[in-house]
Amino acid sequence: MHLSGAILLLTYLIPPVWALDAYGAAPAGDPSADAPFAVVAWVLFYCVGFHVLVQVPSGLVGTRLGRNRGGLITYAAALAVAGVLTASVLLVALRVEDAGVFMQLWADAMVRGSLGLAGYVWTTGRSRGTTMT
Repeated sequence: MHLSGAILLLTYLIPPVWALDAYGAAPAGDPSADAPFAVVAWVLFYCVGFHVLVQVPSGLVGTRLGRNRGGLITYAAALAVAGVLTASVLLVALRVEDAGVFMQLWADAMVRGSLGLAGYVWTTGRSRGTTMT
């Protein structure tokens, strides 16, 4: 899971759209405009929260469901679990109600999370002696 978390963190070198919107949202005279580190802190919090709430459980469940099968089956199972968990977190924890915002956040999280899950499935497949086929 350390590899998947590191890959997930590296994907945030390209900031999410909501972070870019938040960075320029404060007017120039507002005292909070002088604290861009708050946006960086929220991005890190979002990354860690996604890793703990979605990526780790989906990687573990996907690996368990794909046991004794090929790497692509394991990866597909992990992505299916991640899709459901991501939707649940967005709907329950963040209370996203606007369909456009929901799809934007869900797609962003799934693209970033799928790269980390690919690294995790590849690592677990190598330890079992299988490949991603």
